[in-house]
Amino acid sequence: MTACVTGKMKALLTLGTALTLTLGGCGVVGSPLLPGSEAAAAKNQIMLVRQEPPSLGYQRLITQARRFPDMIAFTRQRGIPDFLAETGKLERRYFIFYYLQEREAYACRTRIEDQRAVEFAGPYPITKNEYKLLDNLRRSKR
Repeated sequence: MTACVTGKMKALLTLGTALTLTLGGCGVVGSPLLPGSEAAAAKNQIMLVRQEPPSLGYQRLITQARRFPDMIAFTRQRGIPDFLAETGKLERRYFIFYYLQEREAYACRTRIEDQRAVEFAGPYPITKNEYKLLDNLRRSKR
């Protein structure tokens, strides 16, 4: 894992905040049998990560962790996030892991040179308004 703080990573965190305010991708995927349905549903979304019943965010976290082993190491160290934001451009993927109890977020992006590695940056503080919004979303999905 590379701890790299760049302007792009800060912009990604800001994008995640904007997504938080505009998108509510907290539902469960309708059919995992439809090809690409999970990936299409996750694009440009912030998703609740809940194990039971499995949320889209949890399914995406598991899917991406299989693809990017650095995410497994990261979540073993930090724990499973409460929310996951996902977006991408061409062959690069961007993720934000939100941890509400710690009131912090981590940004990560895939590396073009190594299709299995990700770079992490953070922690970044979650603002009072972000926390309130995410906490309300989490409570409404119980």
